[in-house]
Amino acid sequence: MPDLLAHVFIAYSVCRILSWRLSWLTNQYITLGMVGAFIPDLVKIKLVIPDWRVEQLLGVPFSWESFTTGGGVLLSTLIGVVLLSATERRKGGIVLALGALTHLIADSLLRTPTGRSTQLLWPITQYTTPTPGLYLSTQPEPTIVTGGCAILVWGIHQYRVKDSKAES
Repeated sequence: MPDLLAHVFIAYSVCRILSWRLSWLTNQYITLGMVGAFIPDLVKIKLVIPDWRVEQLLGVPFSWESFTTGGGVLLSTLIGVVLLSATERRKGGIVLALGALTHLIADSLLRTPTGRSTQLLWPITQYTTPTPGLYLSTQPEPTIVTGGCAILVWGIHQYRVKDSKAES
C-alpha cells in the first residue's frame, strides 16, 4: 500500500514543520498526527471484516465506506480524542485531526474514473469535490516524493536541534 505510507510521510512532515513554531508539539504528538493519517483508511478493514458481517452482528445497516467521508473522519477523530487522557485531549485532538486532514487533502488530488473526490462535507451534503487527478494511489512515485520530503524535513530538524544545543 504505497499510498498509506505516503500519508504517514505527509503527516510527519507537516507536524514536524509545525513543531518548529509550536513548542508543545513534541515527538509524541507528531506520532499521534501520523496515527491520524490512518483514520480515513480505516475503510480497508472491509478486506478483513465485510460490511454484511458487521450488519449481521449489529442488526443495522452498515458500511465501512463512511470512514472516507468528512463526517466519518470527524466521528473517528472524536472517538480517538475520547480515548486520550483528559489532559491530552485538546492537543491530541488537534494533531489527530491534522493527520486526518492531510490524508483527506492528499486523497482529494487522486485520479478517479469520475473526476470527483470523496464526500468531504458529508453528512451536510452529498457533494463530491472535483479532483485534479494528479496521481493514482497505486503509483509508487508519490510515496518516493513524500518520503524524500520527510527525509529532508527530518534532516533539517536534526540540524536545528544540533544547532540549538551548540548555542546552549
